Amino acid sequence: MINHIVLVGRLTRDPEIRYTQTGIPVASFSIAVDRRFKNANGERETDFINLVAWRKQAELVGEYVKKGYLIGVEGALHMRKYQTREGENRTAYEVVCDNIQFLDRGSRSGGGAYEPTPFSDADAPPETSFNPPPVDSGPDDADLPF
Repeated sequence: MINHIVLVGRLTRDPEIRYTQTGIPVASFSIAVDRRFKNANGERETDFINLVAWRKQAELVGEYVKKGYLIGVEGALHMRKYQTREGENRTAYEVVCDNIQFLDRGSRSGGGAYEPTPFSDADAPPETSFNPPPVDSGPDDADLPF
């Protein structure tokens, strides 16, 4: 059986970091993911997906991403049941993250939405002096039978 989810979306809020009674960090956050196809009105619909990250990933998410940042996530869909304070039974679905990729470049300081950092010459890959040897083209065109 397979339970594998891959998502790319933007955070809808800043991650919430908590710690279990034994001190393990847990991050809760959600992302907005546009559907691939447009609806009957010609608009794209968006799904809002709850995510949970544990341990080191939770710490990294809490430190480096904010509302509006683009991330890629691999994980598994989990269902958990709980009871409200009023005694009502509820079911929650969330993706437990196995791998998180930070896809935006931007400043880590300040709050609020993502503001991209402009690229500079320092961001460009270094130029190399590699000049590949010429490819042997084989026989002269005059030697070809066609």
